Amino acid sequence: GLHLAVHAADEWACDGAALERCKADIADADIVVATMLFLEDHIRAVLPALQARRDQCDAMLCCFSAGEVMRLTRLGRFDMSGEASGAMAWLKRLRGAKSGGGSSGRGQMKMLKQLPRMLRFVPGTAQDVRAYFLALQYWLAGSEENIANLLRMLVSRYARAERKGLSASCRAGAPVAYSDVGLYHPRAKARIVEKLSDLPAHGKRPRVGILIMRSYVLAGNARHYDGVIAALEAKGLDVIPAFASGLDSRPAIERYFLDAGVPIVDAVVSLTGFSLIGRPTTTRRPPRKSSPASTCPTSPPTRSSSRPSRTGRPMRAA
Repeated sequence: GLHLAVHAADEWACDGAALERCKADIADADIVVATMLFLEDHIRAVLPALQARRDQCDAMLCCFSAGEVMRLTRLGRFDMSGEASGAMAWLKRLRGAKSGGGSSGRGQMKMLKQLPRMLRFVPGTAQDVRAYFLALQYWLAGSEENIANLLRMLVSRYARAERKGLSASCRAGAPVAYSDVGLYHPRAKARIVEKLSDLPAHGKRPRVGILIMRSYVLAGNARHYDGVIAALEAKGLDVIPAFASGLDSRPAIERYFLDAGVPIVDAVVSLTGFSLIGRPTTTRRPPRKSSPASTCPTSPPTRSSSRPSRTGRPMRAA
C-alpha cells in the first residue's frame, strides 16, 4: 500500500513538533515531493533533511521553489544538480529568445504543454525529463484528480526494490486541462464555468467582481471564497468571481469585468494577495504597459489559507 504524508511549511515557525514530523517523514520517505519553498526560513528548516535523503530515496521531485531546492530533483537518470542537464536548460533552449522586457507567461504555459509531446519518443534520460514536465502540468492544474495522477506517475515510474510491485496498480492518466481564465461559483452547475450567463444572477443589482486564485479553485480549497460570495450576495449584490492562470489577473479582468474597455462591475475585490500585474505586492519593479485592466482600482488584498488534508495507507511519500 501507499502511505502519504503532507506537510505545510507555514506551520513550522509556531509548531516545532510539526517541523520534526516533517523531517522524520523526509528521512523515511521513498519518494519526496517538495514544492512552494521560497522563504529562507522554510528552506533552512528542511534543506539539510532533503539533501541527506536525496540519494537514498527512489525519487525526489522539487518544483516551484528556490534554486537550491529545485537542484535537488532526481528522477531516474535525470539529475537537476547538473547545470547542463537541468530542466530549465531544456526549457530555455526550446522556448527561444525573450521578446520585449520579458517572456510571455502564456507562451511558457504553451511550451510546457508541448514539451512532453516533443519528448515522448526520445529514449534515455529524455523520458525522465518528460516525467518532470508532466509533473509540472499535474501540479499547475492541481485538482484532486491531477494530484492523484501525479503520485501514480511517480510510483509507477520510480518505485524500486520491494515497492516495485506497486507500479502495476498505479496507472496514471494524462493531466486534465482546465481553462486558464474562467469563473467560479459554488452554485454554478459545474462550479467552474467560462460564460457569465452560467453564473447565478438576480436581475439588475449592483455587481462586484472578485479576483480569486485558480489553484485554490481547482484544488477544491474554496470555502473561504464561498463565504465572501455568500456575504456579498446577502448584501444584495451580484458577484462575478473570476480567475486567471498565474499571478497576472488582467486576462480575467479584461474578459469578465470589462466590455469594450468599459467596466461592467461597480467594484472589484482582490482575494489573491497579489497585485494585478503578475508579481507580489511587495515587489518594487516598474509596471508593465498600462491597460484598462491594470489601472482598474481594487480593494486591499485579502489573504486566506487552507491547510492540506492528511491521508494514510502503507510505500512512503513526503
